[in-house]
Amino acid sequence: MTGGGLAGSRGQGGGQGGGRGGQGGGRGGQGGGGGRGGPRRDRQPDDSGIESSVVRIYRCAKVVKGGRTFSFGALVVAGDRKGNIGIGYGKANEVPNAVEKASKDAKKSMFKVNLKGTTIPHTAKGTSGASTVILVPARPGTGVTAGKSVRPCLELTGVTDILSKAYGSTSPKNLVKATIAALRQLQNKDYVENIRGVTLEKGAGELTGV
Repeated sequence: MTGGGLAGSRGQGGGQGGGRGGQGGGRGGQGGGGGRGGPRRDRQPDDSGIESSVVRIYRCAKVVKGGRTFSFGALVVAGDRKGNIGIGYGKANEVPNAVEKASKDAKKSMFKVNLKGTTIPHTAKGTSGASTVILVPARPGTGVTAGKSVRPCLELTGVTDILSKAYGSTSPKNLVKATIAALRQLQNKDYVENIRGVTLEKGAGELTGV
């Protein structure tokens, strides 16, 4: 009788332990639901039609007497898909605040890019640090061939057909700066005519690249 009672109590204990294990497994499943929010929507058009794309989020740690304090930096590209583009960097103690600062900085630094339809008028090369980006015009229907750091700069500018190649460092910050440097070098026929004060012949706007 006593042995049977002990065995029964052990069985109950095992059942409770199994139940707890099951609850623990369930909690673990909930804990793994960090991705319930789905993919982050980093492009947010505002009332003015300007979209902002978060290229990279940086986390910085500072060692102080009481331990470590963390801050965040955000690299953002802003554009209206109509030939205007800008980049910005913001830093704050929280990610949303850093993104907001970077977006404002990007909108302040926007400039006009000389385009030719859905592509660029000629080949251009930009360099920043150890990164080099080469942009090559493409025919309609080609699409945007670019890496994840270069692509937002081109798409938010309004380019839909282009080829690109990146060399050297893969730092997102340098790649974005190199892309912006290449876009600043673009010159179309109308731009050259205004600068020189002359009228170019047909086909003269097809400038050769690097």
